[in-house]
Amino acid sequence: MGFMNWQEKSAAVLQQGGVIAPDERLPWPQTAAMGVQHVIAMFGATVLAPILMGFDPNVAILMSGVGTLIFFLVTGGRVPSYLGSSFAFIGVVIAATGYAGKGPNANIAVALGGIIACGLVYTLIGALVQSIGTGWIERFMPPVVTGSVVAVIGLNLAGIPIKNMAASNFDSWMQVVTFVSVGLVAVLTRGMVQRLLILVGLIVASIIYTVLTNGMGLGKPIDFSILANAAWVGMPNFAAPVFDGNAMLLIAPVAIILVAENLGHIKAVTAMTGRDLDRYMGRAFIGDGVATMVSGGVGGTGVTTYAENIGVMAATKIYSTAVFFLAGVFALVLGFSPKFGALIQTIPLPVMGGVSIVVFGLIAVAGAKIWVDNKVDFSQNKNLIVAAITLILGTGDFTLKFGQFALGGIGTATFGAILLYALLNRKG
Repeated sequence: MGFMNWQEKSAAVLQQGGVIAPDERLPWPQTAAMGVQHVIAMFGATVLAPILMGFDPNVAILMSGVGTLIFFLVTGGRVPSYLGSSFAFIGVVIAATGYAGKGPNANIAVALGGIIACGLVYTLIGALVQSIGTGWIERFMPPVVTGSVVAVIGLNLAGIPIKNMAASNFDSWMQVVTFVSVGLVAVLTRGMVQRLLILVGLIVASIIYTVLTNGMGLGKPIDFSILANAAWVGMPNFAAPVFDGNAMLLIAPVAIILVAENLGHIKAVTAMTGRDLDRYMGRAFIGDGVATMVSGGVGGTGVTTYAENIGVMAATKIYSTAVFFLAGVFALVLGFSPKFGALIQTIPLPVMGGVSIVVFGLIAVAGAKIWVDNKVDFSQNKNLIVAAITLILGTGDFTLKFGQFALGGIGTATFGAILLYALLNRKG
């Protein structure tokens, strides 16, 4: 299979319960519609991550499209995946920049240098995997380790929405309204609305906030003038990186988490498609690593393969890489709309706080899900101790200093989990 050389299948294949494989595609109109659906699926999380770090959402959307196209090229169009903003960077970026949770991040430059360093480490890991395989990764990072590290990312961030994103009692109640709205959407709706639970819940809560503030004068009203004055088409707010040693050492270890995510996603797609994609694992890591470096070079977040889009593939049984090529193009176009960026800026901080509570909680639970899915045996003391220590190191933000460099909670938890498992994993 070469680039954009897919075998065309008719829609009747799907109606008969068939599958569209990575090297196949539906007619172009249906393929384009599926591409739009994948952009919608990644939209909520890809926009939320940069907002929580003080990055420009327009740049993040643009670079998710560019990143997806880079991934497509590096993997030869053989691995169906969408690359969106990675939540694994949020904790370390906030720690490296001292971001307070509202508006543009004044120290974004040092974070970008760290993101590029992370992308480089990730790319080098990919090159190593391409030459010797993935066995060594699975040995150093078994499910008890990866589950603990993923859980810690969510738990470490818990204080941000609760302490920094509610300035008044009214704001705190709006956070409650927001996460209840998301919960009701998740449970009471079906189909695409349910898949967009974060986005729909955020919209519902924003409408309620607008009625209570702009309409009834109960809290700080939303200023819509920014939205009204923004142009429909224009350049995003690009930013240049600064390479600071501390920030680079803090952010680069996120590569370990990205490896674990990508590994799991490719194995999931392999299981769903019946195609052996493991042989493209190294190239997938390299594609993701290069995309992260390119994104960090212009002011975007680090990127990762997206579970949301894998969920869409599972629901539709369409695994065609042609869909992701078009999704990348659509996201790239969307990135050049300042009106879209201004719309994002009108979202009230307490509503973002309520959404953050849900998202950070979901990340923590995703770590526990890794344990459950892989049947981690906690009757074994090595697993129990590794998980217990890792969770507390990360949640309590345990920090170790090496001269001028400080390794914060997520870093100590990540390295601690890997080293502890290696130390305790004794046979006999």
